[in-house]
Amino acid sequence: MTPGSNIPLPVTRVAVDVAAPVRLDVSGLLLTADGKVRSDDDFIFYNQPAGPGVTYRSGGGSAPDAIIVDTSALPPGIEKIVVTASPDAAGQTFQGIEPTATVRGADDNTVLATFTPPRLGGETALVVVEIYLRNGVWKARAVGQGYTNGLAGIATDFGVSVEEPAAAAPARPATPPVPTTQPAVTPPAPPMAAPPAPPAPPAPGAGKINLDKGRVNLQKNQTVSLVKGGSPLLSQVKMGLGWEPAYRGKDIDLDASVIAYGPQRNHVDSCYFGKLSIVNGAIKHSGDNLTGEGGGDDEVITVDLGRLPQDVTGLVFTVNSFSGQKFTEVAKAYCRLLDAATGEELVRFDLTGAEPQTGVMMAKLIRQFTGEWEMTAMGDFVKARTVRNMVKPAAQSL
Repeated sequence: MTPGSNIPLPVTRVAVDVAAPVRLDVSGLLLTADGKVRSDDDFIFYNQPAGPGVTYRSGGGSAPDAIIVDTSALPPGIEKIVVTASPDAAGQTFQGIEPTATVRGADDNTVLATFTPPRLGGETALVVVEIYLRNGVWKARAVGQGYTNGLAGIATDFGVSVEEPAAAAPARPATPPVPTTQPAVTPPAPPMAAPPAPPAPPAPGAGKINLDKGRVNLQKNQTVSLVKGGSPLLSQVKMGLGWEPAYRGKDIDLDASVIAYGPQRNHVDSCYFGKLSIVNGAIKHSGDNLTGEGGGDDEVITVDLGRLPQDVTGLVFTVNSFSGQKFTEVAKAYCRLLDAATGEELVRFDLTGAEPQTGVMMAKLIRQFTGEWEMTAMGDFVKARTVRNMVKPAAQSL
């Protein structure tokens, strides 16, 4: 299989194992239609090896770990099981370690499909394969979505409560213990003796929302999913970026750009005043504004999400001061996402505060492995007068 490809499952019980030259921790998550677990009980791994319709099978170090899915025994409302893998050794990445997932019939061990995620590097965890329901048919899809913050990053994305690992956690048990009510989910931390206290409310700017209630005003580090009513909202968007001089009568020459990245944070291309169209016209720039004066957006970048190639998975929108003016000389800087077809403003982020730097990363758009896009407000200042100097810090932000 190749990334994104799928096959119908001819059997109701399948096993997915993930093999590599080193030992891997393989896990499974039961997801509802909104892409989240119902509770931490839906996270199946070596410390919690059984759930409704899904079980973890240890290879004992001599064979790969596996997740076994019985689609006929899954609870109502569960529409997807994602199978993840991470190196057992703390801090180890997938660089030079080529994992291969094999989907088998669980009862007769017949191989149904294999998948080796391509171009792996600094990832410490992967969503490898998903078993999902589509139009009444269960299918398997090759994913290969990488994470650099380990299994905890994957778990958090899907709604699992993640405990901070202890300073000196004991080794992974040879035999999985009986799960507790609320297991720790950061291998190799031990299971907890009792459920933790309820988490504190999220800090301002934290969390993710969608567009169901209309226009969204983002705070720094807040994320919005570009879907409405559970369906992709639009395929073509405009990112408008604007600013005003902080001192009356003084021009401010800033340059808005967007940097496109691949799944391994690899730089694909940059769209800016010197290169107004990239990726075969799927991303276009309106041209340079030399003063910052006047109402409305100073520069606009149009993105046809539907035409972006699959190897473009992240976009970072930046603003730079080539002339060396600092952002302490800028007032009312903002970015806003619009529906390109109607001009309706969907998301807005107003930059509050400024630092004496020449570059700022305003926002990023990230393609999820489900195909939907999410926008995150950033507002991170860097020392960079050109988009070329923004490529590395922007990649690190993904």
